[in-house]
Amino acid sequence: MELDHIAIAGGTLSEAAAFTEARLGVALQAGGAHDVFFTHNKLLGLEDGLYLEAIAIDPMAPKPERPRWFDLDRFQGSPRLTNWICRCDDLDATLARLPEGMGDPVQLQRGDLRWRMAVPETGILPFDNCAPALIQWQTAPHPAQKLLRSHIRLTRLVVQHPRIQELAEVLSGQISDPRIVFAVGPAGLLADFDTPLGQRSISA
Repeated sequence: MELDHIAIAGGTLSEAAAFTEARLGVALQAGGAHDVFFTHNKLLGLEDGLYLEAIAIDPMAPKPERPRWFDLDRFQGSPRLTNWICRCDDLDATLARLPEGMGDPVQLQRGDLRWRMAVPETGILPFDNCAPALIQWQTAPHPAQKLLRSHIRLTRLVVQHPRIQELAEVLSGQISDPRIVFAVGPAGLLADFDTPLGQRSISA
């Protein structure tokens, strides 16, 4: 598993994008709409092959037949950092090494992008959504390579939960990234960035 991208959710896409742009001082690029879960996004290319997505329910799309990913059906309040997503080469094999609850593979696409993602039936990831969502890309190049360079680098991602040691043990041996820090505290995420405007942070 490798860190792939992070997600900023909002009540609307315009709110999520404006929040992100204000925090990081750079405009997001157009993304698109997602089938199956009927959400839409805007994107920001980060350094080191990562990217950020601002995401929200698409109000013009129908209601999906199942709960939306990233627990968006229950989203309330101001835009915030809600999820971190890790990629793997073999989604089925990775899920087999992890406890139940990480989700079942769902085939997805947006434009010319194709991928599989593990999504729980409830839309809620383990550890109050602090566990990573898992993705397997099926097209190349990686989406981050198609985005304009922003000169913004993710320097730290803090994953916080009252039972964080349990989550750390679940992921032990699955991912090793010095930017990812596990901490005890209320469930949530915090991301620190180096930007052309200085250090910036986005939290849950």
